[in-house]
Amino acid sequence: MLSLSLIFSGCGFQLRTDADLPPEMAKTKMVIGDEYSDLARRLRIMLEQGGVKFVSSEEATAILEIPVDQVATDVLTIGDNARVREYRISHTVRFRLTDSDGQVLLDWQNLRQAREVSFDEQRILAGSREQEYLKKELADTLSRMLVSRLEMAQAGPG
Repeated sequence: MLSLSLIFSGCGFQLRTDADLPPEMAKTKMVIGDEYSDLARRLRIMLEQGGVKFVSSEEATAILEIPVDQVATDVLTIGDNARVREYRISHTVRFRLTDSDGQVLLDWQNLRQAREVSFDEQRILAGSREQEYLKKELADTLSRMLVSRLEMAQAGPG
């Protein structure tokens, strides 16, 4: 066990701890079109674990604006039988962080993740489940990326 921990510490491995967010985010108002989207739910959980309390606009010390939280499916290839063979699921997010006075803590940021999927018409039900799983995975990945960007606001606007 000791040698295993020495190996992990030697390569720089660290367990992920709570996010090191700007102090202004202690009381945050999140402005997003669909507060029940996969991204919004996952982001809320991650930020709450980092010590953020979500409040109304009147109480907020920071405002996290997310005007774009868009999932799209694009056809990549079509087979001989005129059916989709491959498609891409992409998730795009645009956000910024301001304090309660409108001072920009983190200027507009754009994040995008995509996954390509092969469609097997013999496994339609499994394909549908896979698509839902990928959408949730993309939302989770983008939530982690977004929190990492918010941590950068500690160093100042940018």
